[in-house]
Amino acid sequence: MSNFDKLVEEKIKEAMDNGQFDNLPGKGKPLDLGDYFKAPPHLRAGYSLLKNANVVPAEIQLKKEIEALKEMRKTNKDENKKSGLTKKINEKTTELNLLLERPR
Repeated sequence: MSNFDKLVEEKIKEAMDNGQFDNLPGKGKPLDLGDYFKAPPHLRAGYSLLKNANVVPAEIQLKKEIEALKEMRKTNKDENKKSGLTKKINEKTTELNLLLERPR
């Protein structure tokens, strides 16, 4: 074991002894690696990095916004507001389609 490895091990043990790992999100729960293994192997590291940084691709964000607007339209009784929501849905859908058609 190299000096660096020993130093890292010491720092981790010290942090554990001080309770710095006690309140981590998901503590005591099994890891859900389903999405990780669905991704192609050469993209897994990048996807994990983006997910851990809470970075959502623009396409996914637009899809979420469209679904939220559709739910709002479905429950809204005011026809003027429904019309406005339909317009927003159409705008977001066009934006999404343009984004998906861009050269990769």
